[in-house]
Amino acid sequence: MRKHLIVTATAIGLVLSACRREAENLVEVTGHLFVFNYRVASATYLLTLKKTGPIPDGSVIIAEFENPQGGAPLVLNQKVYPIDDKIALQSQNLHCVRKDRPYSVSIRLVDKDGKVLQELKTQFRSDLDQTVLPSKPLVVGAFYDKNPEVFKPDGSVDFSNTDKCPA
Repeated sequence: MRKHLIVTATAIGLVLSACRREAENLVEVTGHLFVFNYRVASATYLLTLKKTGPIPDGSVIIAEFENPQGGAPLVLNQKVYPIDDKIALQSQNLHCVRKDRPYSVSIRLVDKDGKVLQELKTQFRSDLDQTVLPSKPLVVGAFYDKNPEVFKPDGSVDFSNTDKCPA
């Protein structure tokens, strides 16, 4: 009887730990990159996640992106919808992205009551310096008109990057 009890307790423990492990893996990172948009002179983080388990209604993803300019992280709160199998998170515009430097991001999946369901960490690394972008958008308006601050009336063009970034 005692051997049977030990085997049963061990089996129950394995089943419970397997259930807990599945519940912790509700999303996984499927991609992360910097998006450099030369038309509007912007750089952003883009992080993609895939659902790997059922996520409770009302849950949100909180992503804290390292700020390339320094200072406090850039925080993004995004609701997770039950219909979405893939989740895309895009940061606000960045400044001072440096080539080959690792930038960290922390991701938390939180239910509607604030309970953390899962935490992930990953790193971004750019193969370009943000200095390749102009400081001002190349186009403006709904019709993508040439920006007169870049394309001067005298025919000259100013593609300079004037970001002041810490070394």
